[in-house]
Amino acid sequence: MYTGTAQFDLLLPGDSRSLKAKRSYVRPIVAALRRFEVSAAEVGALDLHGRTQIGVAVVAAEPAHVREVLDSCERLVAARPEVELLSVRRALHGEED
Repeated sequence: MYTGTAQFDLLLPGDSRSLKAKRSYVRPIVAALRRFEVSAAEVGALDLHGRTQIGVAVVAAEPAHVREVLDSCERLVAARPEVELLSVRRALHGEED
């Protein structure tokens, strides 16, 4: 069994000056990520209006599949025109960890 995680640090548009506006950007991204059958949630910068961090976790039998899913998630987030992807932190854990 292998687990992989990715944390996306995002810059939100200037009009996200309230938590309600922030949610209007975060919710569709999290929903889109879940179509890859991953766990996804807003995990950081919860009190900042112009930034967010979205975390993704996946479990698979093969490390290659974990990497493929995380690559797909990263491409999806990077392709969102309404946000700017600032950084991505990824980790892969296997049976030997």
